[in-house]
Formats: sequence, C-alpha cells, structure tokens
Amino acid sequence: MYTTEQYEGMIAETITLKGHNGDEIHTYFARPQGPGPFPAVVVIHHLPGWDEIYRDFTRKLAHHGYLAISPDLYCRDAHGTPEDVASAIRADGGAPDDRVLGDVQAAADYVLSLPSSNGKVGVWGTCSGGRHAFLAGCKLTVFDAVIECWGGNVIMSQDQLTEKQPVSPNEYTNDLNAPILGLFGDLDQSPTKEQVDQHESELKAAGKDYEFHRYPEAGHGFFYYHAPIYHQASAVDGWEKMFDFLARKLN
Repeated sequence: MYTTEQYEGMIAETITLKGHNGDEIHTYFARPQGPGPFPAVVVIHHLPGWDEIYRDFTRKLAHHGYLAISPDLYCRDAHGTPEDVASAIRADGGAPDDRVLGDVQAAADYVLSLPSSNGKVGVWGTCSGGRHAFLAGCKLTVFDAVIECWGGNVIMSQDQLTEKQPVSPNEYTNDLNAPILGLFGDLDQSPTKEQVDQHESELKAAGKDYEFHRYPEAGHGFFYYHAPIYHQASAVDGWEKMFDFLARKLN
C-alpha cells in the first residue's frame, strides 16, 4: 500500500547478459532503489517483440517492488524497430525453445545473484511469452512461481511442431515444478476456450498447484492498453490477480 510520505525510486536501463551458449544479449532491467531484499520476476516478451509495452510492464513490476528483468530473445537475430525484428523472426518460425529457455535461465540467475535479491524469482509472459513461461516452469528448476497469460501454442498439433519448437509444451505438464497462475480471455482464438479447458484438466490430473481465471468479455492481448484489443475491466482485475499471486508465492 502506498502512502504519500514514502520515498520511491527506481533504476531502469538496458544491460548485457550472457544468455544461452554464452551469447551476449541485451536485457531490460528495472529495480527499486534500496537494499531490499526484493523478489524478482523474469518478464518474457511476446512474439510482437521486445517492444515498448514490455518496457512498461517491466517498470510496473519494479514500481511494485520487484527486480524485473526482460531479455531480448531476438537479440542475436536482428536489430531495428521491434516490429521489423518480430516480422523477421515470425517469418523464420520463431525463436528456438531451447535458446529461449537458456536466456530465461540466465536472466533468473542474474537477478538471484544480486545482494538485493530475496532468493525467490518468478517468470511471466504473455502470448508466445506465456507459452515460454509455462515451458520454463516445466523445464527449468529455478522458478518459484509461473504466470502464463493467454499462452498461445501451449497445446500444439503434430503438424505445428517444428525443429525450433519440437514438442508441444503441454507434454511437459507432469514436470511443472512451480505454482502457476493462468489468465485467459474467452474470446481468444489462440488459445481457444477448448484448449484452455484441456490445459486446465491436464494440470488438475497431474495434481499441480494452479489458478486459472477467465474473462468472458476479453480476447487475446487484453492487457495491451496501446491496442484495440485492450479490455480495461479484465486487465485491471488481471493485474490484481497477478500481484496477489506474486505476493503469496515470492515473499
């Protein structure tokens, strides 16, 4: 809770990390000023790229008291406007899952190494980033909480699998090793309501700690206030659900 007399400060900047295979990648890092200790969140950007709204999301988490770090998953591939880079990545079939997981692991390791860390870290993403967040919760062991927002292609058909994305993420459901929060719009087409139903039933059957919330008037990307797909009431409630979940799991 904020009070008007409190001090508030934040540092937000681009840094360079060694990601998957030791490759140097750009990373946006926002953190509260002060000694902490602070919990951390790795923020995984969506397929439209490492764009301005993801800078805003990263700063928003820092504003609420988190070490928030967002690696540029396309840093090796191209530079330019986020739209142009994302277009090239999309045409090339997306970023390889193994490479993304390596970059996400590196970002988590970095924030956990800081003296201001409280030793806990979550992972959050939307759209393709939601898919990657779920994968990270299954394939990596570093995370204490997972937030998947409308993760597209968490459930993939055989003909959707590629060399870069060789396994449908839901095949790893039994390996999920952290509690997960899922936020979904019922009007979305990726994932569809039926895919979210399947995703939830598989988590339940595996005995996982999960919380799913669905918004009947929202479609894909309902947090994106810069776009017509934004749905204000659903987004406000979704942020409240997120911060409640993070506070319970990372403090």
